[in-house]
Amino acid sequence: MSISRTRLARPRAPARGMTLIELVFAIVIISVGVAGVLQVYNNTVRNSGDPLVNKQMLAIAEGMLEEVALKPYAIVASTGTAIGCSRSTFNDIWDYNNYATSSVICDVDGNAIATLGGYSMSVSVQTDSSTFSAVGVSAAARITVTVRYGSRSLSLVSWRTNFAS
Repeated sequence: MSISRTRLARPRAPARGMTLIELVFAIVIISVGVAGVLQVYNNTVRNSGDPLVNKQMLAIAEGMLEEVALKPYAIVASTGTAIGCSRSTFNDIWDYNNYATSSVICDVDGNAIATLGGYSMSVSVQTDSSTFSAVGVSAAARITVTVRYGSRSLSLVSWRTNFAS
C-alpha cells in the first residue's frame, strides 16, 4: 500500500494579511471615496452663507416696500429734501421714486445700519393705470424695490392704488 505524498504534507496555514497589490487597490478605493465626501463637504460649507444673504435681502426689500406702501398716494407738499440716505422728509409714495443707496442700508433717519454693509437698494415708483382698469381703478402706482449684494439681486413688486379718492 502506498501513501500519496500529498496526504503526508502538512496542511497549509491560512494566509494572513494582505498582499502589496491588494493594499494599493484598497488605498485607491478609499481615496476616491474620501475625495467624494470632501467635495460634498466643501460645497456645503461654501454655500452655507447663501440662505442668510437671501433672508437679509428679503427682509430689507420687505421693510422698504412696506414703508413706501404706507405713505399717502396723493402728492403732499414736501417738507424738505433728503440728505444722504435719510428718508425722514418723504411724505408720499412719489418721493421714493429713484431713491437708491450703494453698499449701505439706512434707517428712515439716515443712520447707516453697520451689519448690513455691502447691501445696496433702489426704489422705483411708476404710474400704472392699465393694470387695474378692468376693476375700475384709474390711479395706481407700481412700486419696485431691488436689493443687491455682490452678484445677487432680489426684486419685490407691489401696487398701490389711490383708494382715498
